[in-house]
Amino acid sequence: MSLTQAPGTPPGTFLNYPLSLDLDDLNADIAILGIPYGLPYRSDEMANDQSRAPDAIRQLSHHPSYSRTHYDWDLGGPLLDNRDVKVVDCGNVTTDLVDLQEHYRRAEQAARKIFDAGATLVSIGGDHGIPIPVMRALQRDETITLVHVDAHLDWRHDVNGVTEGYSSPIRRASEMDWFGPIVQIGIRGIGSAREAEVADARSYGADIITAYEMHDIGMDKVLDRIPDGGPYYLTIDADGLDPTIMPAVMARVPGGLNWVQTWQLIHGLVKKGRVLGMDLVEIAPSHDLDGMTLVHAERLICNFIGATIRADYYD
Repeated sequence: MSLTQAPGTPPGTFLNYPLSLDLDDLNADIAILGIPYGLPYRSDEMANDQSRAPDAIRQLSHHPSYSRTHYDWDLGGPLLDNRDVKVVDCGNVTTDLVDLQEHYRRAEQAARKIFDAGATLVSIGGDHGIPIPVMRALQRDETITLVHVDAHLDWRHDVNGVTEGYSSPIRRASEMDWFGPIVQIGIRGIGSAREAEVADARSYGADIITAYEMHDIGMDKVLDRIPDGGPYYLTIDADGLDPTIMPAVMARVPGGLNWVQTWQLIHGLVKKGRVLGMDLVEIAPSHDLDGMTLVHAERLICNFIGATIRADYYD
């Protein structure tokens, strides 16, 4: 396994939290991990804009001390609530230009060490293939509920013979014995799914909540459809949010989650039970508009961290 510090203005970590590259001796409650590279379907996807997202999010804030120490109205107090909580940034998982699968192997190994240390993982992609090694690392005896926010279904078996790319993470999760219920939120528009993939998802028992149903019934009713108690894993594709707040994606589709709904989902899910980790993927920084996507990305991650450390099970 190989990790590297994010480039840019020192220290180049999320909100200037300490850098922790030694995962064999990890001491953390919350661990940030960049996983920049998915598996490409075509040669021109070997280097893509999404691989820049982990560092772009880290380098966004001009005043990280504000986010860490000032009163946060999203949370009802400072980010860490004046608690003895340790947040670290574990840098980025490195890749191997000769063996593209090596990035996934390193990502799985890193995620396993973070979970084994008892930390909650926040991973930043990268495209939507990168949750696959993280979900493998979650292997355990208890059943995990997968909560998926996306415009697209992501149940393809393969694309161009690649079975672990960004169109396949939910199908791959369905094949892992430790995942049970799957709740998919915000599905809309036209993606890679064909009728066969939709049938497979429904045959599995996935609860597919389209964006239009979500807007109609409200996020509280959506949360009611997520099994109580946890544990959960949350995977968020940036195009699941509406492009008016997250325009920096490769497939903009109108009608996604707005910010209030996103806030309600994060806080509501954490209150239902232990969220073992989350990922935020598919941000393409060069497509952003005045930093709007990155601002919402930072807010999303801060809300997840703040809500997690305030949860009853955390004390």
